[in-house]
Amino acid sequence: MNTQVSGGLAPRSELTIRGVVIGVLITLVFTAANVYFGLEAGLTFATSIPAAVISMAVLRKFSDATMQENNIVQTIASAAGCLSAIIFVLPGLVIVGWWAGFPYWETMLICALGGILGVMYSIPLRRALVTNSDLPYPEGVACAEVLKVGASHREGANDAEAAAVGRSGFMAVVVGSLVSAGFAIVEATQIFAKDVSAYFRVGDRGSATGFDFSLSFALLAVGHLVGLWVGISMLLGTLIAWGWAVPHYTALAHAAGSAADIAGSAFGEKVRFLGAGTIASAAIWTLVKLVKPVASGLAGAMRSSRMRKAGQGADLPRTEHDIPIGIVALVTLVCMLPIAWLLGDFSAAAGLGQDMWVLVIGGVAFVALMSFFVASVCGYMAGLVGSSNSPLSGIGILVIVIASVLLAIGAQSSLPPEAGKALVAFALFTSSVVFAGATIANDNLQDLKTGQLVDATPWKQQVALIIGVIAGAFIIPVVLNLLSKAYGFVGAANATEHALAAPQAGLIAALAQGVLQHNIDWSLIWLGAGIGAVIIVIDEILGLFGKTVRLPPLAVGLGIYLPSEITLMIVVGAIVGWYFDRRAARQPKPEATRQLGVLMASGLIVGESIIGVIIAAIVVFSHHETPLALVGKGFASTSIWLGGLAFALVTFLLYRWVTRLANRPVSA
Repeated sequence: MNTQVSGGLAPRSELTIRGVVIGVLITLVFTAANVYFGLEAGLTFATSIPAAVISMAVLRKFSDATMQENNIVQTIASAAGCLSAIIFVLPGLVIVGWWAGFPYWETMLICALGGILGVMYSIPLRRALVTNSDLPYPEGVACAEVLKVGASHREGANDAEAAAVGRSGFMAVVVGSLVSAGFAIVEATQIFAKDVSAYFRVGDRGSATGFDFSLSFALLAVGHLVGLWVGISMLLGTLIAWGWAVPHYTALAHAAGSAADIAGSAFGEKVRFLGAGTIASAAIWTLVKLVKPVASGLAGAMRSSRMRKAGQGADLPRTEHDIPIGIVALVTLVCMLPIAWLLGDFSAAAGLGQDMWVLVIGGVAFVALMSFFVASVCGYMAGLVGSSNSPLSGIGILVIVIASVLLAIGAQSSLPPEAGKALVAFALFTSSVVFAGATIANDNLQDLKTGQLVDATPWKQQVALIIGVIAGAFIIPVVLNLLSKAYGFVGAANATEHALAAPQAGLIAALAQGVLQHNIDWSLIWLGAGIGAVIIVIDEILGLFGKTVRLPPLAVGLGIYLPSEITLMIVVGAIVGWYFDRRAARQPKPEATRQLGVLMASGLIVGESIIGVIIAAIVVFSHHETPLALVGKGFASTSIWLGGLAFALVTFLLYRWVTRLANRPVSA
């Protein structure tokens, strides 16, 4: 499976068996980590950069390994960073009480089929959004730089220096992983608190609000990766939520109870729907901006197909060879057949058999059309702000609202009232297929940007991502069932004291129930959309003065509807990362320092997430909710001080260490 001579470029190893094996193994580990982190924090992380570093550390032992082969490994492994975002929708079926767990084959097929559709739909978008676009693709560019540094010794650079760079990068990932994993273990013993929070009354009208800082190195690292202005935008959203909306709605409710209880109730029942509206308006604005580039990309794909049919394919450079558009269409059609079977089987089992054909035909059409819509929006936003911060949450909200409205119009009137819960479940089930496609399109174009910068062959990357999708699809149901049994999800019947927040899944399930049970407060959605419109105008005005200072509407929306325990630590991480980058600019090796900071942050996410999965397994097999606890609840106030001080100290020492690592002299 080596690259053939085409377009005047020499052959070299690219899509190889060993690369596929390494990529699949990394995918399995990172998928498990991302599923846990997404359910715990409402965010997933891009795995391309740590996967590239691990790949280079392994493949550097082979004399014929190439930068393009390392690129294939990170492409496969990046499936973990995106397909696992299916947890933003699928747990909704457990939260609404339709599923008690996650049926293996149904869950696997949803992930695999939706993911393959995401790859197919993103192929005709490559020229519009990658080749002929000035979108920054921050993670794709960063990953390309990492690959180039790792390959520099093969292009005449000093071998000792190149080897030192590779060792330092690998060490940054490993140390970051070990530190965050170790801290998470101590938190599991309850010697360190997991968060620092306070809720209090405001004024004399019964208002309440509060704050919550999660002592999570993974969230700190997310802030580092998304950057200062995304962090500031999330802070603005958090201030809108907890500085205005929560006090406002608690005052209107005149509810009795503790400040924490009434503030939490107002946030869950009112404020998060404001965030949903803000995110939805941001996603729609993105679609409007996409019309022209998407049309251009489709035209380019058709021109390429005509050249191939005319025997002129050799005239195209190898770096312009996508999977042919005819094969894209065929694979898409083939995927629709098992999707139709899944929808039919679900309809029959849900007692919706009398409308089964309407639901199946409508569902397939919805999946086909909506998947392309979400592929376009997610691809564009991944290019703009990176895969880790693209509008997957907003897309899930839009998809479930549209699906629920269509079901209410087209099917609900012909069904008995007791079928309402089944329709909610069908809306979630169908939307999950679409969402699986969104998660992959969110990542695929980022990978193709990396490939463009390292002289890779697009069709080989597209095949590699399909392999990664299938590998990830096999492990996701296992991890979901493990976490569901260990902790449960907030709002579900299986919720424990340590239930996973699953914030997007809970919100999306609530939206589906609200639309189909006709009890949703649309005024909250519209008010949120209005907030989003104002933010869009401000962001566009800021864009007229440059590209540095921006106010991404999506990030503001996330700040409104994600719990403050998530957003506030991300804001801290964004500020810490900004300060680190400023100090890095004054170091002898500024770019190397900045890169190692990124790699260390990636390791922080991986380590904490993997430990979360391992602890979940211990919980399941021990039948104890806190199997590692060494102290009781009486130690809680002490653990807050210990945890907070230890977190600050370890953060300082980590960043100082990585700065020194980047700038130490290279020994011959």
